Amino acid sequence: MSTDYKSGFLAKSTIKAADLDHRRKINFNIGRYNSVVPLGKQQFSDLELARERAKNIKWRAIETLDQQLENFEANFTARGGKVIWAETADQAREAILEICRDKGCKTLVKSKSMVTEEIRLNEFLEKHHIESVETDLGEYIQQLDGESPYHIVTPAMHKSKEDVAKLFAEKLGTDPKLNPEQLTLEARARLREKYIQAEVGVTGANFLISDIGGVAVTENEGNARLSCAWPSTHIVVVGIEKMIPSMQDLGLFWPLLATYGTGQWLTVYNSIISGPRQPGETDGPKEMIVILLDNGRTNLLANPKTRESLYCIRCGACLNACPVYKNVGGHTYSTTYSGPIGSVITPHLRDLNEWKHLSHASSLCGNCTEVCSVKINLHELLLENRAEAVREGYSPFVERIAWKGWKIAMLQRKWMNKGKAGMKDWVVNKMVKGWNTHRADLHFPEKSFNQLWRDKHPAN
Repeated sequence: MSTDYKSGFLAKSTIKAADLDHRRKINFNIGRYNSVVPLGKQQFSDLELARERAKNIKWRAIETLDQQLENFEANFTARGGKVIWAETADQAREAILEICRDKGCKTLVKSKSMVTEEIRLNEFLEKHHIESVETDLGEYIQQLDGESPYHIVTPAMHKSKEDVAKLFAEKLGTDPKLNPEQLTLEARARLREKYIQAEVGVTGANFLISDIGGVAVTENEGNARLSCAWPSTHIVVVGIEKMIPSMQDLGLFWPLLATYGTGQWLTVYNSIISGPRQPGETDGPKEMIVILLDNGRTNLLANPKTRESLYCIRCGACLNACPVYKNVGGHTYSTTYSGPIGSVITPHLRDLNEWKHLSHASSLCGNCTEVCSVKINLHELLLENRAEAVREGYSPFVERIAWKGWKIAMLQRKWMNKGKAGMKDWVVNKMVKGWNTHRADLHFPEKSFNQLWRDKHPAN
């Protein structure tokens, strides 16, 4: 099975890397991102200190995650909320389905949430005849097109305004010449009707706040507020790693997420939701349920080396910085979380043997680590994944023999100097499978540097 995932990734990457129109759109959109992020960073008097503080806070949250989750549950249920612990995606989906059936739900509105993409919630509800409507504009566009999100933060990054206008004309019957403002208003008018119809609203969470039992949601469109406030039942689906110890920590994390996510000082709408409608209140849901999802996260937690990846706040900065992602695109990864962070966590969330190839989809330039808002050593974790795959015996036998031979040769200078250049060329270009599939043939010099040095300095 691992061969199928790998070959699929290589095939899609080959096609997408040669797609110049795709490259033009991505370079344009990431170029706009790169132009505004430096402006957002100006709000920090000491940016490196802010990033280090954020990493330390997440370190504390993850190292004491069991206590933080219990505190969250106690504080949240004290205000009338309900917590469901889901070990797997199946458990989370079944819990949501049971709630929907209990409420007689026919229409469900959903704000942008990568974790609901992870559990394939839309497809699951559709099979059970429940309409699940994405209300984030980017997610709505992707849902209309039958595609998964392309990017953690900007789901339709790979589409131009002309692409969206054409899509709306095909799916909604609108004028194909509509401009972005008109397209947005068209989506808004249609989605407002869904808010009124929906019996259940689903959101994710940017952060879980332990000390108050609250859910923090940050957005730019206001659709998450509508999704959680209009329907009578609000369901939050969130990974257990989203925990922070205190509400005071949001003063650091919200600006960091906004700056590294979109270049803003602060996103437009920032909400803290700590339970259902209370006595005397006139709005909000009558019932609020938080589903705490594991789905492989404890695999990362159990490994002291990979645990650091759970610090991620899903800002998407590493995707925008990665030369591989910018060339092959988000859909080639065939998994929910793409780019460097996706390549780190997916093998542990799903299956190391089947997804180990993603950890090789990197130039190891370290740019992902450089731009990470919470200073995760992403390139080192990619190397750790590769090493773990070898330790688990998932590397091919031929590859192990080849590297063993390489090690022996590299430790013996005389061995390195043996063989004519033509023979070395033949070994690399003909015997090493796939070496020159996407590369020009390699040609070794007639003499190595060591030999040239001895020729020039015979006394040494």
